[in-house]
Amino acid sequence: MTGSTSVPVRRIPGHLWAAVRIGAGAAPGVLAGYVLVTVAAGVAPVAAAAVLRTVIDGLAAGRGIAALTVPAVLLACLGLILGVVPAVRGHLYGRMLRAVGVRAMDRLYQAMSRIVGIGVMESPEFRDRLRMAQQSGRSGPGQLVDDTLGAVESAIMLSGFVGVLAALNPWLALLALAAAGPALAAQMWLNRRNARMLWRISGRARREAHYAELLTSLSAAKELRMLGLGELFRGRMLREMTAGNREQARQDGRELAVRSLLAAVSAIVAGGGLIWAIHQAAAGRLSIGDISLLVAAVGGVQSAGSGLVDRFASAHENALLFDHYRTLVDAEPDLPVPPHPLPAGPLQRGIELRDVWFRYGPDKPWVLQGVDLTIPHGSTIALVGLNGAGKSTLVKLLCRFYDPTRGSVTWDGRDLRELDPAEVRDRIGVVFQDFMAYEFSAAENIGVGDLSAMDDRERLEAAAGRAGIHQALAALPNGYDTMLTNAWYDDADRENDETGVLLSGGQWQRVALARAFLRDRRDLLILDEPTAGLDPEAEYELHRGLRRHREGRTSVLISHRLGTIRDADEIVVLADGVVRERGSHDELMAADAGYARLFRMQADGYAAAE
Repeated sequence: MTGSTSVPVRRIPGHLWAAVRIGAGAAPGVLAGYVLVTVAAGVAPVAAAAVLRTVIDGLAAGRGIAALTVPAVLLACLGLILGVVPAVRGHLYGRMLRAVGVRAMDRLYQAMSRIVGIGVMESPEFRDRLRMAQQSGRSGPGQLVDDTLGAVESAIMLSGFVGVLAALNPWLALLALAAAGPALAAQMWLNRRNARMLWRISGRARREAHYAELLTSLSAAKELRMLGLGELFRGRMLREMTAGNREQARQDGRELAVRSLLAAVSAIVAGGGLIWAIHQAAAGRLSIGDISLLVAAVGGVQSAGSGLVDRFASAHENALLFDHYRTLVDAEPDLPVPPHPLPAGPLQRGIELRDVWFRYGPDKPWVLQGVDLTIPHGSTIALVGLNGAGKSTLVKLLCRFYDPTRGSVTWDGRDLRELDPAEVRDRIGVVFQDFMAYEFSAAENIGVGDLSAMDDRERLEAAAGRAGIHQALAALPNGYDTMLTNAWYDDADRENDETGVLLSGGQWQRVALARAFLRDRRDLLILDEPTAGLDPEAEYELHRGLRRHREGRTSVLISHRLGTIRDADEIVVLADGVVRERGSHDELMAADAGYARLFRMQADGYAAAE
C-alpha cells in the first residue's frame, strides 16, 4: 500500500456515493427522512424571502387583511419549518451517524478478517492507514452523507437566491457567483495542505498513543516504576504531541488568513449590492419588498455559497480518512487464496517443507535458507536452536501466517497455498511462545481455543485438568466465571471489586496450554516453549502429561530445555536458517556435535546447581 497525502477531487464523488450507499443499507428510513428535511431546509428560506416580499409590498400598497391572510399564514408555516428543521435534522443525523458507524466498522473488521497472514500488519504504513481508517469508520461515512446532503441543501438555496438576484439584476447574480470561485479554489488549497499535514503527523500520533499507553498500562507498570521510566515516556509523549500541535497550528494560521480574506471579499460584494439597491430605491425602480428580498438574497447567497464551500471542505477532509477506509475494505487478501481451494482433509501422510527459503522483506536477511523437513503423520518432531535460528518462523509458515519466499510447505502433498487457510488452521492446535492473556472470564479464556466448546463446561474443565490449572480456576471467587482482569467487569460484577483476579505468569501459561488441549481433535499440535514459565516440578509433571497427549499424534515441539524433548521421534537442529543436525536424541549424542554440546552444557548446569 502506498502512502496518501491527498484525495484527488475526481475521487470525492465516488467516496460520497459509497458513503450514501452505506447509509442506505444501514438506515434507509432515516436517510429518506434526512433527504426530505434537507430539501425543506434548502427551499424554505428562498420561499420565505419571496413571501415576505409579497407581504411587505402588500402592506406598503395598503391592501386589506383578507388579501394578506394567505401569505401571512404561509410565512408563518415557513417560519415553523425553519424553526423545526434544525432539531429534526440533528436528531436524524445522530441516528444515521450511529447506524452508519456500526455498519462501516463491521465492514472494516470483516476486511481485517480477510487478511490471511500477519506480515502486512507489521508494516508501519499499514498501522498508520489502519488507525486513520478506524477514525473514519466510526463517523466518517455518516459525516460524508451529511456533507452530501448539506451540499444539496446549499445548492438548492444558492440556486434559488441567485435566481432572485438575476430577476432583480443579472450583474448582481454574476458578481455573487464570481465571488464563490476564489473561495472554492482557496478551500481546495487548504484541504490539500491539511491532508498532507494529517498524513505527515500520523506516525507522531501513533507514537504519542503508544507512549501514553505505556504510562497507563498494567503490563508495563512494574518496569515503569522499577526503572523510573515514567519521565522518559512522558517526555517522549509530550515531544510527539508538541511537534504534531506545531504542524496543526501552522495549518490553523493559514486557514485564518485565507478565511479572513474570503470574508472581506464577501463583505465587499454584499456592500456593493446594498449600495446599488439604495440608489435604485431612491430612483423609484425598487419597492420596499424588493429591497427586503435583495437583502435576503444577498445574505442567502453568501450563506449558501459559504455553506457549499464548507461542505466541500468537510467532504474533502473526510474523504481523506474515508480513502484509507475504502483502501482497506476493498483490499485483496495479503496472501493469495485460490477461488476454489482444495480441501485440507485429515492429515494422513504428513507435512513437508521443500527447499524453503524465507525472509521478512526484500531488503531483510534470510531467516530460512533451503530448509528440507518432513513431519510424518503420528510423529513428534522437536526443533532446537539458538535464538534467531528460525524456529518460530518455521511455525509461522506451518500456520500459513506467511508464504515461503521460495520453496513450498505441503499438507499431504498439497501446497498450503492451494488450500483454504481457515480450514488448515482449524486442523492445528498451537501454543505460541507469546500467547495471549485475554481480559475475559476463565472459561472464555480456555473456550476461545475451540469456539464450538465455549459453552461445554465439561470439556473446558477437562482441558484445564490436563494443563494442571483446573483446581486453581475452580477456587476463584466465581469459579470459571471469574474475570481474569481487574481492568473492567461485566455489569453483574460492577459492584464487587473482588470478582477480578490476576493470574501469575505460570498460571497464564497453563491456561494457554488448556486452549491447545481443548483442540485435542486436531491433526497437528504445535508447542512453542509450552513450559517456559513453569517451575521445574510443574514442568516435569506437565511434560509427562504432554507425552501422553502426544501419543499417536503429529506434533512439533520447540524448547530451549533439551531434557524436555529428548523423547521426540526426531530432533532437528537449526542454525543460521539451515538444518545442521537431525536424528533421535541418542543418535545426536553419539554424533557429538552441536546438539550434544548444548545438551551437556545444560546437564552440567543442573549438576552444578545441585
